[in-house]
Amino acid sequence: MVWILAAAAGAWALSLVLLYHFATVSVDRRIARYQSELVERHSEEVENMYRQTRGWRHDLKTHIQTMKAHLELGEYGALQEYLEELDQDLETVDRILRTGNVKLDALLNSKLSLAGAKGIPVEAKVMVPPELSVSEVDLSIILGNLLDNAMEACMKVQEEKRFLRVYIDIMKGQLYIYVINSVIGRPRKTGQLYLTTKNSRDHGYGLLRVDKVVEKYHGFLDRQSEDGVFATEVLLPL
Repeated sequence: MVWILAAAAGAWALSLVLLYHFATVSVDRRIARYQSELVERHSEEVENMYRQTRGWRHDLKTHIQTMKAHLELGEYGALQEYLEELDQDLETVDRILRTGNVKLDALLNSKLSLAGAKGIPVEAKVMVPPELSVSEVDLSIILGNLLDNAMEACMKVQEEKRFLRVYIDIMKGQLYIYVINSVIGRPRKTGQLYLTTKNSRDHGYGLLRVDKVVEKYHGFLDRQSEDGVFATEVLLPL
């Protein structure tokens, strides 16, 4: 009887060890896939910014050559006209966000610039102070995941129906973040968890990261969906 109990206890202990091992391996694999996705997205953003920079350098060289030609030929009226046209063109092209918060500007501009390059119409209104009490890492987790998921959802929608809108402000002493985007149909849910369109093993992992950060600051988070639209609202105490 003692041997039987000892064997049962040993088997039970071994089962727990194996279960813990496989659970740890599974979590490690999910974290590795998640980190790999982050690196891939960051590389895509950097590559997009590099392409834009090269384009701006090329255009600037052309503009300078054209203006020098007008100047050398004494075509001052044509030069003035060209400068006014160039000024209007720059007003249209220059959509870089400048909130005064350098860290937030860098994050938003890299993401929204990539969205524009993917053919997603973007509207953004951001008004925040130069310094925020929310850490840069936590802010990156929230906005990075929300915007990455929004872009992924938009790319599955017909081009003429795509949209991405971002609104960030300080409301009653709290940081308010609102992201709304187009989706196909209505996002699926499991309980209170919305499922992303990624590999089934990684469903909602980024969303869970957002949830954890909001919970850390004892903030408020609300996700809403209807046919063709998905929106996320976040409030973080400051």
